[in-house]
Amino acid sequence: MKKTRSIKNISSRNNKPRILKGVIYIQSGFNNTIVTVSDVMGRVLYWTSAGTSGFRGTRKKTPYVAQITTCNAMQKIVGLGIQQAAVMIKGPGLGRDAALRTIRRNGLLLRFVRDVTSIPHNGCRPPKKRRV
Repeated sequence: MKKTRSIKNISSRNNKPRILKGVIYIQSGFNNTIVTVSDVMGRVLYWTSAGTSGFRGTRKKTPYVAQITTCNAMQKIVGLGIQQAAVMIKGPGLGRDAALRTIRRNGLLLRFVRDVTSIPHNGCRPPKKRRV
């Protein structure tokens, strides 16, 4: 008798499960803006930064570049099928507001917007006093 192989369902790449809810992390520092998109479980679906958007040097820290970077991420999100998102903003940079404005303008339903910037509870030890 011949051995028969069990035939498993072979799915094509186009039949990925559509993700309806996601989390957008905006990390805005003094020199760069990084936008990361993940599902609610925390698995990263897409990320982009000012450098990957084609900007170099001092232009990376501008609000305009943060807007372009977020717009690139939003186009990818719409392609993935995400309809609702929570936004976590971190950092003191100039691109915070521009990135959030871009997300709001894109028509995505925002569940909440949260500032998760870390705050020191006493900080680092200051340098010793200068003796002249």
